[in-house]
Amino acid sequence: MVEYYLHTYGYLAIVVGTFLEGETILIIAGFLAHRGYLSLSLVMLSAFIGSLAGDQMFFFIGRFRGKPFLERRPSWQPRAKRANRLLMRYQNVLIAGFRFIYGMRSVTPFVLGMSDVKTSRFVLLNVLGAAVWAVAIATGGYLFGAALEALMVDVKRYELVIVAAAVAVGASLWAWQIIRSRRALKKR
Repeated sequence: MVEYYLHTYGYLAIVVGTFLEGETILIIAGFLAHRGYLSLSLVMLSAFIGSLAGDQMFFFIGRFRGKPFLERRPSWQPRAKRANRLLMRYQNVLIAGFRFIYGMRSVTPFVLGMSDVKTSRFVLLNVLGAAVWAVAIATGGYLFGAALEALMVDVKRYELVIVAAAVAVGASLWAWQIIRSRRALKKR
């Protein structure tokens, strides 16, 4: 039954998950690819598509709705300031690598859209960054599966527990970030 859902909806779940944020879902997908439930190349392609689409959307929201959109999201403002500081010093590196900066994934393309960065330059570097990110994180999940298999004799028996633990860790990190942002807003 689980295999049916993975084969039927797994790649769509990766696209949606990476559209929104994605590291946890991509690590889990890489692990599931190692276990044979998904194709690693399709996991990478799905993650690339979802990540690229989400980042492009946030870039264009920043380009066309910038300031009013940001004003309605006070929790984004400290990260937007940080992204602006990074943009001033490391423009190309930031555009290609913001996915690797935890907590900056959604706000950075938005800030880049508000800046004077040319759309064509963002698209080119975003494609490169999305490809590197999808391959690196999916491969990390795949290698995680390989390491577990080397350490444990019967990985299949614990697959559900491993996936549930990864989801719990990802959800905890997400909740921690939300709580931290809200506390920082209250202090102001």
